[in-house]
Amino acid sequence: MAIWRLIGSFALFLGLAVSAQAAEKPNIVIILADDLVRLLPHTLLRVGWNDVGFHGSAQIPTPNIDALAYNGIILNSHYVPALCTPSRSSLMTGKYPTHTGMQHLVILAPEPWGLPLSETLMPEHLKAAGYATHAVGKWHLGFHRKEYTPTYRGFDSHYGYWNGYQDYYDHTMRATLVPYKGYDMRRNMTVDWHARGQYSTDLFTNEAVRIIQTHDSEKGPLFLYLAHLAPHTGNPEDPFQAPDEEVAKFAHIEDPERRVYAAMVSKLDQSVGDVVTALRMKGMLHNSIVLFMSDNGAPTFGVHSNRGSNFPLRGMKESPWEGGVRGVAAVWSPLLHSTQRVSNQLMHITDWLPTFYAAAGLDVHELGNIDGIDMWKALSENQPSPRMEVLHNIDPIEDYAALRRGDWKYVTGTAQEGKIDEWYGESGRGNENKSQKYNMQEVLNSKVGIAITGFITKQQLQAKTLARMLENGSLDKGDGRFKQMKLLSEIAVTSLRHQAEVHCNQKKGLSLSNTSSETACRPREAPCLFNIRDDPCETINLAHARPLVLQSLEESLERYKKTMMKPLNLPGDPMSNPTYWNDTWVNWKDDSAAPGESMTVLPSPANPVTTSFMTAISLIIALSIFAVAVKLSVNGTTKKSSFFSKFFIKAKDVDMSGNQKGVVQ
Repeated sequence: MAIWRLIGSFALFLGLAVSAQAAEKPNIVIILADDLVRLLPHTLLRVGWNDVGFHGSAQIPTPNIDALAYNGIILNSHYVPALCTPSRSSLMTGKYPTHTGMQHLVILAPEPWGLPLSETLMPEHLKAAGYATHAVGKWHLGFHRKEYTPTYRGFDSHYGYWNGYQDYYDHTMRATLVPYKGYDMRRNMTVDWHARGQYSTDLFTNEAVRIIQTHDSEKGPLFLYLAHLAPHTGNPEDPFQAPDEEVAKFAHIEDPERRVYAAMVSKLDQSVGDVVTALRMKGMLHNSIVLFMSDNGAPTFGVHSNRGSNFPLRGMKESPWEGGVRGVAAVWSPLLHSTQRVSNQLMHITDWLPTFYAAAGLDVHELGNIDGIDMWKALSENQPSPRMEVLHNIDPIEDYAALRRGDWKYVTGTAQEGKIDEWYGESGRGNENKSQKYNMQEVLNSKVGIAITGFITKQQLQAKTLARMLENGSLDKGDGRFKQMKLLSEIAVTSLRHQAEVHCNQKKGLSLSNTSSETACRPREAPCLFNIRDDPCETINLAHARPLVLQSLEESLERYKKTMMKPLNLPGDPMSNPTYWNDTWVNWKDDSAAPGESMTVLPSPANPVTTSFMTAISLIIALSIFAVAVKLSVNGTTKKSSFFSKFFIKAKDVDMSGNQKGVVQ
């Protein structure tokens, strides 16, 4: 019996025994891209659906993301809400935004609301299970009071920003609707002035790597939530930002905005490589789950446009179309049994909470009444998805709703009054891209490719050692079970890349737009019905041809409406203006907060001239407001200017009838 204990210890040391791995909770790493669309095999991100390489484009190389996807599972039917705040709330709670009041637009910087404190978030669940929990990057789930910020919601630490975006270098955030601008970069609750001048993507990558390097696995597993700014644009006055040396790599892209966008995506790709390499170097890769995904589709044009391409999918960010809600996603882990494949299993971002929980060997029922479904076994064993239906959204203010059941998708109404209902973005495959060939060796030799190849090779060597022990009769076959992994080949890459592409039923040279009176979709006039499996680009409306299917989906939608919360959106608060708070965004609604106090903000090394200028501007704005108020009182009217009517709306106007269309972060 001593020899068997010795052999068992040896197998455990090698990290190959299935029973040993099952008993150890896996490290969980989420890398979330912001406004990324589908990248083709050289662009897998949701920079735009068509901006990652593993989805078929070669214009923007993303070798690290591609290597992660090809070695793992490319999730081709992975759905997300169409905007930042709703998407992140779904990830953190495992609930549809309609069940948390987060379904309408996003949290604008001056607005005093956030993800309800009654919700238990993913880091809180995992922390209770023994995980070290760390957040890096974007939050965007509320900060008007400190209780809404990351370190009060289950994270042991947070390095990043609270708003929806920031300047990539000076880390200020200019509000979308009002002339407020302030610094937004913190380590936990303390402002980090030392970050100024350093590129955001690099800062967040370095922090993530530091967390991995200093993690003590003996104390428990790691949960790392790395929510990048990239490739979301920065402030409106300078939206596209990347280091010069990165921009120079994309001189073949004629449009300067898309050229810099490509550099932003490239820096994001490098970040994925650095994080996976850090896991390998720390000896944590053998027991880790790495998820890469985008929060929503890219805004090809309009507010905060980053020129991302969702083509050939219809629509873009904020819309209920596939270009807004079908997110780029891929997951890799040696704990998954069926990998190097493209998955068309229906999945929603709410599913990750119960899926990670199950992967950690925890009881999913402890999560309570959530919308997410445990997908771990289905993904690992390549079994049919247990999810049959996805509610994309019900927005009573924009007045639209969409859901998918099986192959069928129902859309009624639309966002932005139908202005984002078409097909947008570059294909990445046409004449503009003839000189850009997909470089498979760049994928195989990327940091992620090297790390995974090194890990698999080490495992294969260890497997041969155990095989010899089996041949010698010193080890029973049942005691040495482990998963055999294979290296990624160029043949596999070619096949996977082809499978991951979306093909429309479109005749060559013809537009995707459908003008047929029978099959054209006009969702503001009547509901539309699509077969997403046969028509992923949503070109043929089958509402007239399949009335029973349409009716069935409408009945499902009515059931969701019965459990829906009203949107929690509140009007902006003038006291949020960073001018009152040392030119920083702070928890201005805290009981201890008072204008003129620095709260947790450290003294800023700002230029006195700049500070005086901002004070003068604030004084002018205040006097202007006073003058308008006097004029209105003299005229005996309560009518507000168009600008302030958008910002200082009454709270009651934000329930089922308010109008805040077209404003996104």
